[in-house]
Amino acid sequence: MARRIKDLPECDRPREKLWAKGAAALSDAELLAILIGSGTKRKSALELAKEILEAGHGRLDQVGLEALTQIKGLGKAKVSRIAAALELARRHFQRGAPKVREPEEALPYFQELRDKKQEHFAVLTLNGAREVIRFRVVTVGLLDSSQVHPREVYAEAISDRAAAIIVGHNHPSGNLQPSPEDLAITRQLAEAGRLLGIDLLDHLIVTKNGWLSLRREGYL
Repeated sequence: MARRIKDLPECDRPREKLWAKGAAALSDAELLAILIGSGTKRKSALELAKEILEAGHGRLDQVGLEALTQIKGLGKAKVSRIAAALELARRHFQRGAPKVREPEEALPYFQELRDKKQEHFAVLTLNGAREVIRFRVVTVGLLDSSQVHPREVYAEAISDRAAAIIVGHNHPSGNLQPSPEDLAITRQLAEAGRLLGIDLLDHLIVTKNGWLSLRREGYL
């Protein structure tokens, strides 16, 4: 049977230590044990916390929901509490991640494509708070066409654990109007996103002289 936290000297119990010395005095495992709340017959909350940290090699941001659920003694409620606390902390204390709410806020990422002589197709991945995770060029086409498949686009989004994406490409010809192929891939990406639970927020087309949002034009 695990040694329970209440069996520890009062000065060593995470909650009591927090009130006596402040949160900064606690180790990562002690802070995490407070979030977990209670242990099991075999593991104390502190032991569960240490196991979680070991799973992420000391980095909680490296431990996803799937990894947490594999730890015996962590039920859905405890996993949800930990995941929610980490996300709140990341959103409110890790400053600097730009948010994208309108096409104009995504446009600067795709503007680098406008002078390309070949068609480049790129994806901007976003988290649940609509904060930018990463911008990538997915494919580079020929003079006036780009071959792209939904699996290439969403492979990047899944890798980033994204909640949403914005895609975009350039038209070297300078013509801003979407081609039938542009509309077809937009429909395919939207449908794939619905199946995967990753929203396709927009598809931008950029040229040397302007840009266009397929969502604003009513294609999404």
